[in-house]
Amino acid sequence: MNRSLIVQAVIVAAFVSASGLFVTAAHAETAAEVLAVQIRSQGLVCNKPQQATRDTKLSKRDYDVGVLKCENATYRLGRYPDLPAKIEKLSDNNAAKDSKK
Repeated sequence: MNRSLIVQAVIVAAFVSASGLFVTAAHAETAAEVLAVQIRSQGLVCNKPQQATRDTKLSKRDYDVGVLKCENATYRLGRYPDLPAKIEKLSDNNAAKDSKK
């Protein structure tokens, strides 16, 4: 009887530790990558998303505003749940690189 309880405990422990690995893998996607997908789905280009920050001054309870810096451009996104984002291009990073040369 005790032996079967130990075997069951080991099996449960194995499942719990394995599920932790799957959860970690699922959370590996960054906020910058998620916002880049949103931008691309609306027909804009975001090469190599680098940083995403939330604009706390413009964000409201059901309206999130964030700034996404990509290799090629910087965008401001305003998002209501379940609606397309309102996207504003803040700068063209390629033009800034070209002017520095």
